[in-house]
Amino acid sequence: MGELNRPLRYQETSFDNNVIHRSTESVYTVLESEYDERSGFDSCMTRIPYATLIATIMCALGVVIFCGTMYRGATLSVMMFTDVFSIQLFWVDAVKMTFVLIGACMGALGLMILFVGFLATGATRHKIYRGWGSRVGGRISCATFLCITYILQICWILIFCFLVIVTFIFTVFWKMCDNPDVQQLRTSIDLTQFYFMFPSGMRQDHLKITGEVQIKTFCKDYVEKIEVMLILATVSSILIILSLIHYLMCLSANYAHIRDQDKFIQLQEMQILNDNDLLSSKDRF
Repeated sequence: MGELNRPLRYQETSFDNNVIHRSTESVYTVLESEYDERSGFDSCMTRIPYATLIATIMCALGVVIFCGTMYRGATLSVMMFTDVFSIQLFWVDAVKMTFVLIGACMGALGLMILFVGFLATGATRHKIYRGWGSRVGGRISCATFLCITYILQICWILIFCFLVIVTFIFTVFWKMCDNPDVQQLRTSIDLTQFYFMFPSGMRQDHLKITGEVQIKTFCKDYVEKIEVMLILATVSSILIILSLIHYLMCLSANYAHIRDQDKFIQLQEMQILNDNDLLSSKDRF
């Protein structure tokens, strides 16, 4: 009798509070049931971050080509300076190790960003980023990778500019080798105008390449091969820059998805409350 004698507005308030208490769990239950109703293949396909995956493939391909060509190009450069100019370059070994480290770091970064993309896609996002703390952690991770990717993009743009300059210089060497007078051994290859590329104190006569053996060694064995390696490295650096741009877009989208996850749940809660109010009003009348 006491429950029947209570005013109608208090009964409604008690009902609404009970619904609000269960609304968040109801939203996640509805979302999970929608994903569970799909087949295994369809459910798996909706969890794949395709944009991040494409960017990772581009980055991996570019890094592999860049590191391989630059490692080979550095080795050929050391041999060229030794055989043609009689110069020993000991610091090039450290540069070759740097290429290996660049490949390892870029590979690790790509895998971590891909992992973040998986966590922020489809049903996985609804399961992982339920609580406030998990959403804050996801936003911090996306913001951190955004800063790292932005810095790396600036570095790769500088590397691209350096490769363009070096490729242009070796293209000039290649054109000098294609000179008919040089091929017929009527003149020598004079590199004195490129003295700034060589160690200080180098003798001027070492910058003049004469004789059939030296010209063949310089042009056929080294310049042509190094030119090909530099062109491939330049193209791969462009591919890496494009992949980093894709990463920036994907991370920005993931940050927005994680940030708006709470708003999305609130909208779903409001929809459930409206549906429950509609059902309760129908039962009442």
